[in-house]
Amino acid sequence: MGKMKIKKGDTVQVLTGKDKAKQGKVIAVDTENQRVTVEGVNRVTRHVKPGTRGTGGLVVQEAPIHVSNVAVIDPTDKKPTRVKTREEQVERDGRTKTTRVRVSARSGKDI
Repeated sequence: MGKMKIKKGDTVQVLTGKDKAKQGKVIAVDTENQRVTVEGVNRVTRHVKPGTRGTGGLVVQEAPIHVSNVAVIDPTDKKPTRVKTREEQVERDGRTKTTRVRVSARSGKDI
């Protein structure tokens, strides 16, 4: 499995499925299964038993969707884009470090 380019807190757009074209913020990322949970997207109803968390009943919550079905929103034109990485030399306290910066493939701006 490759490295995931979507992180928690990113604003993404759903590309396929019942919630196609919806936008939301990434709440959780599961790198092992290549899945992301997006706010307000892929909402499912769960039947929860009463227990230590209080009363049971029907709970509507977000379910994870595969990372290939979402795309990061470009900050400049608010459209979905692919994510590339660029290595940058950063000098801190007299030492140079190489850091990776995420870049929009659409506009070339940092994400």
